[in-house]
Amino acid sequence: MLLPSLLAVLLAQAPLTTTAERSNWTRTGRYAEVEALCRDFPKAFPGKVRCETFGTTPEGRPMLALVVSTDGTLTPAANAKKGRPVVFFQGGIHAGEIDGKDAGFWLLRDVLAGKALPGVLGQVTAVFVPVFNIDGHERFGPNNRPNQVGPEEMGWRVTAQNLNLNRDYVKADAPEMVAMLTFLHAWNPLFYIDLHVTDGAKFEHDISLTLEPLRSGPEPLRAQGAKLQEALVTGLQSEGYLPVTFYPSFIKEDDPASGFAEGVAPPRFSQTYWAVNGRFGMLVETHSWKPYAHRVKSTRNVLENSLKFVAANGAAMQAAVKAADAAAEAGQVREATLTWDHTDKSHLIDFRGYAYSFEPSPISNEKVVRYDETKPQVWKVPLFDEVRPKLTIPLPKGGYLVPAAHAAWMEAKLRAHGLRYQKLEKEVPAAEVEAFRSTEAKFSPQSYEGHQTLTVQGAWKRETQALPAGSLYVPVAQPGVALLAHLLEPMGPDSLVTWGFFNPHFEQKEYIETYVLEPYARELLAKDAAVKAAWEARLKDPAFAADPRARLRFFYERHPTYDARFNLYPVFRLDAPPAGLRPAR
Repeated sequence: MLLPSLLAVLLAQAPLTTTAERSNWTRTGRYAEVEALCRDFPKAFPGKVRCETFGTTPEGRPMLALVVSTDGTLTPAANAKKGRPVVFFQGGIHAGEIDGKDAGFWLLRDVLAGKALPGVLGQVTAVFVPVFNIDGHERFGPNNRPNQVGPEEMGWRVTAQNLNLNRDYVKADAPEMVAMLTFLHAWNPLFYIDLHVTDGAKFEHDISLTLEPLRSGPEPLRAQGAKLQEALVTGLQSEGYLPVTFYPSFIKEDDPASGFAEGVAPPRFSQTYWAVNGRFGMLVETHSWKPYAHRVKSTRNVLENSLKFVAANGAAMQAAVKAADAAAEAGQVREATLTWDHTDKSHLIDFRGYAYSFEPSPISNEKVVRYDETKPQVWKVPLFDEVRPKLTIPLPKGGYLVPAAHAAWMEAKLRAHGLRYQKLEKEVPAAEVEAFRSTEAKFSPQSYEGHQTLTVQGAWKRETQALPAGSLYVPVAQPGVALLAHLLEPMGPDSLVTWGFFNPHFEQKEYIETYVLEPYARELLAKDAAVKAAWEARLKDPAFAADPRARLRFFYERHPTYDARFNLYPVFRLDAPPAGLRPAR
């Protein structure tokens, strides 16, 4: 056995090693090391590796990826021509959680040197982004992750613009995210892996895998997802790791007895975003209280077994994806589920934790949980693992119409998401559409990720509306239809309405004075029996009867000057493409 000092000397002299390896997994390198390795890998393995710059961060740093294929299939076009499956994995979306960076370099070097996965990268193309949140990575320090064991210093959770990239997949605010989505859709990977480190309680389990489609998505994709998850869990267990297949966050904070719940995250998160694109996405979370060496090695295990599985099963996975794409392209997808929930059914599981107690805190004046890591303990806790749709909406027969006033910024979003659309060249003065009018609109009291979010209730109803020239028509008959529904169906948790992009349309802009409305109300009641009956019915509601503003609004909504566009979502649904569209982009 090599002495640690001799091993360190040999590693320091070895090519393509990382700071993490040279420090015996106590430190991680700065972004300059990523740049150097990205240059050096293609030199060491010519024709098998390409270093690609796919964007620039707000602080001017290059966004880099290593593309690896032992037979030189190193571009999206070459890969598509061969029908080669792509496994795309990224580290550092939260740059303090940096296990994926060091695991990825370590694994790819060993594969290219013939020390691991013989033949696999002749069957699969690997695309590796060592650090997604690069500016955050360079906000380097020893105190950025108080609930994490190593490395000694690491980056920061969010970007230089203070945006959390793993909440940005749908709204795509960050320049880094726009670059990533463009790159991701260009490569069109079969499997997209996002590498993290979790926070939370102390327990023995060391890694969690959250994969979709598994609970959601087309059934053939779910079946393949189940096989993939089983293989990865088996691979981890065979090397002594303790994986779980749900995010290990207690239902009630700091209360192990409350147990865990499975679910389907909204597509603001990486794994669900790629799943609603009809491919496979996985969130990997090593456990923050395990040493850095342990976490990096378990991450490498997941990557190694992911590449191996796709090499062996890629054809079946691709066939399921192709069938789902064909059904969507043919317009056979007629509904989309926007939110999921777990039922009240649960069963007890054995979960390997530690003895714990609750002690009164003189600081918070509450009880605080204390874990005793010297006393491993098997917890019998409930797992709520029956997941069901909560909000499912029927899709329009034809597509969505985005008005010209919003076309410029919407076009950029659609391009980033790889969605097809066409532009209306001539106005359609009167078209039958489905329009959504909000019956309730609630603005959040504070911003979230730079947005004042909005929750709306309402329904789509038939109306006649003008369609201005320059409007965008987005057909539902395309592979990204589920993502399209998440973007444009207003009641979805990640819709552009919910994120606040259309807030001005739900703000009242014009008013009428009470002294003008009063005589109109009296006159209307005297001459319109239907209005009078509706008024008397509303007065039976004590809350309405006691609210002067609500009483006045009843008549304002019937006044000729009332803004007919107030609370009207300006995106319409159409049964068929309108006349006068340019050819699809």
